[in-house]
Amino acid sequence: MEFPIGRPDFVRAINQRWLLKFWNRHRGANRVPQWQAVVAENLSAMSGNLSFLDVGYADDGARFMIRFNGATIGQAYGSADCRGKYLDEIMAPSCHDAGLAAYKQTVNDGCPIYTIQDISDRDGRLVHFERLLLPFAADGQIVDRILASFEFVCLDGAFDIRDLMRMQSAPSTLKLAATIDVRTLA
Repeated sequence: MEFPIGRPDFVRAINQRWLLKFWNRHRGANRVPQWQAVVAENLSAMSGNLSFLDVGYADDGARFMIRFNGATIGQAYGSADCRGKYLDEIMAPSCHDAGLAAYKQTVNDGCPIYTIQDISDRDGRLVHFERLLLPFAADGQIVDRILASFEFVCLDGAFDIRDLMRMQSAPSTLKLAATIDVRTLA
């Protein structure tokens, strides 16, 4: 999967744009912001659409353990509490390659990654799944945590979010994948 450099104005959701600014504000002279910046910030207003993941390293690459997932994310993955589970354990098998590629790119580049994918709910309604991945590091250099922000948009209005991410029988349709150019963040 390719992640060409993109501008932050690709990001559509207001909350996700705010998170990009928050991430950049706390980066300072570091490659990526330190995780402690998140602890100090009050993100409760948007916590339903957030997921926090620890990055573990093994011989076969990075693996992502869920530390927290908001209520909306829990509904989409069909589990109210995914803490302690690995992301690859709760994703639909058909989505592993494309879904995990964005997380791995975030770790490798130390840059925010933004994707838009089209998926269908259980009634066949088209849902745009917008995901912003923000890397963090205890030391400001080596990515060891990711803050993921999810937005689900259906042009028809209401949609069924229950198990939305787990019930996909085929890979989602990728509409956009971009590495956000940190030099253009203000």
